[in-house]
Amino acid sequence: MSIPQSGGGPIERFEQLAEYMESGCKPKSDWRIGTEHEKFGFLTDSRAPLPYEGNRSIKALLEGLRDRFNWEPVLEQDKIIGLTRNGANVSLEPGGQFELSGAPVSSVHETAAELQNHFDEVRTVTEGWGVGFLGLGAAPDWQHAEMPVMPKGRYRLMTDYMGRVGTHGTQMMYRTSTVQVNLDYASEADMVKKLRVSLALQPVATALFASSPFFEGKLNGHRSWRSRIWRGLDNSRTGMLPFVFDSGMGFQRYVDWVLDVPMYFVYRDGRYINALGQSFRAFLKGELPALPGEKPTLSDWADHMTTVFPEARVKKYIEMRGADCGDQAHIVALPAFWVGLMYDDAALDAAWDLVRGFDAETREGLRVAASVSALAGEAGGVKLMDLARAAVGLSHAGLAARGQGEERLLAPLVTNLETEQTQADRFVAAYHGAWKGSLAPLYSAARL
Repeated sequence: MSIPQSGGGPIERFEQLAEYMESGCKPKSDWRIGTEHEKFGFLTDSRAPLPYEGNRSIKALLEGLRDRFNWEPVLEQDKIIGLTRNGANVSLEPGGQFELSGAPVSSVHETAAELQNHFDEVRTVTEGWGVGFLGLGAAPDWQHAEMPVMPKGRYRLMTDYMGRVGTHGTQMMYRTSTVQVNLDYASEADMVKKLRVSLALQPVATALFASSPFFEGKLNGHRSWRSRIWRGLDNSRTGMLPFVFDSGMGFQRYVDWVLDVPMYFVYRDGRYINALGQSFRAFLKGELPALPGEKPTLSDWADHMTTVFPEARVKKYIEMRGADCGDQAHIVALPAFWVGLMYDDAALDAAWDLVRGFDAETREGLRVAASVSALAGEAGGVKLMDLARAAVGLSHAGLAARGQGEERLLAPLVTNLETEQTQADRFVAAYHGAWKGSLAPLYSAARL
């Protein structure tokens, strides 16, 4: 989840909303790669979730990283809820999922090095604690009541709202983990092409990175339960955004959609003010019930943009949001996959040729099929295995054209395609075989 935005003066013209997005346009020489991943902390002796407070806790880990590795603390109501250092952030998801939002870097090799450094620091701090971390898309055993609750006002508001608008919202908040990459665009037209390709190919990412076949101690009937959860959350702010593929798509059209999404909150003076279900359009007019007579700032707009959760999201960059978290190699493979497709013109053009004929029904059908069957899924006459092979091939060519040797970081995806098995498939096979129906071995098999 995003941290509160800062900076930016009052919104005085409606055009500023689209201009905010347009300000993210960069020349290709300035494009960067920002990778985020979440992971579940657990106590190795009991396999219980890592609590927020105590000797073995999230708080103790944050304080250890602060004291030993020069991270600056992020506080909310005097509670440590995150860290920042040199453009990177450590933050907490609602159920204590421990997230690294990496600094913007120039190559996927730098992403891999940053990730390794993060794991080294975390292991150094927690040495001897009996603490581990899981790279899975959904918590395999834990019930909702077992999950710790992080001391963040945003999450208290969201928890209440999620319980009223969908069927799976609190599952998403407290018991899922993802890996995503944030990538730049050069212009409005470049944003539109990248957003269309990324939305159409998110089911491929969901399939290739599927790692959540268990939930509440049993098989859940899906290879990516995390993806299934997102289909039962809040249709006003999630999904495949069919309007993106209409003529006339651009910054303003995306702004119009975000404006129609009900608000969660307004952040003022270190606290979250409840604006659940209220309208940002009313806020622009000074008619927000939560803050009568007050008009928003650009920071309020930036905050509101973080409360929409489509499969690919635009802010001042595009976020690829379709993948489960997995092992360390898969975490690195996610940015490699998308950089190869998005940052090479020939690969991007070819990727658009792959998907431009899909209609909205096919795109949504592939999204469902990926969550259920991963690479074995198909919809609208399109087989995800075939589409994934083509997409990974294009990504490999795009990375090779960058000339930095990043294509080798696609290795776990190549293995998945060669074996026609994802992480989830391998876990399920072990569950039926060597694990003899027990999930206890998963805590070693999926440990980061």
